[in-house]
Amino acid sequence: MKQLHERSPQEKMIQEQLVGRGIGNARVLAAIRSTPREFFFSPDMRAHAHADRAAPIGHGQTISQPYIVALMTQHLDVQSTDRVLEIGAGSGYQTAILARLAAEVYTIERIKPLLDEAFERLMALGIRHVHLRYGDGTLGWPDAAPFDRILIAAGAPDLPTSLFFEQLRDGGIAVLPVGPLHEQMLVEIHRHGSNLERVDICPCRFVKLIGKAGWAE
Repeated sequence: MKQLHERSPQEKMIQEQLVGRGIGNARVLAAIRSTPREFFFSPDMRAHAHADRAAPIGHGQTISQPYIVALMTQHLDVQSTDRVLEIGAGSGYQTAILARLAAEVYTIERIKPLLDEAFERLMALGIRHVHLRYGDGTLGWPDAAPFDRILIAAGAPDLPTSLFFEQLRDGGIAVLPVGPLHEQMLVEIHRHGSNLERVDICPCRFVKLIGKAGWAE
């Protein structure tokens, strides 16, 4: 018989993988707690939804490890009035968490089937303040810029400085992995006028950012 005090797999994930590793932002934890991670997995993969690792979502893409999602979100420091640009919607999981925190989220995905599935999931969760676009995420979303925050969920070969100067507002923050194919550095970028301040967070490994300002396909 299941004990009343037994934690759900999601709560166990939050306590052990996130809180236990220093994720302490209450708004970030609440956003993750209110977003059922298993909903973003295919039925045959749902048993692995709360595992401490990235998982395949098809088309050569992955859903990031829970800790990395939480870490990136915590460093992005999203405020309730912020407009956020996300590059790489993937399954829509990170998108949903950003939407719990922001006024509006604009997300771009270059793989149409993934974008369509992400849209369906977000609608099913009642999330309506997300704008989705199919295309090259490295070009950003010029007609909706500037953004208060930019999150890039794929590894860039170099910092996309043009994107940040053109589409990240002065005083804004971006979080992204940057570096060679097999290991990147997760970085936090603060824009101060014509200067970009970089803070290294931790080594990481993401799928590659493909597009005009990223890797060739």
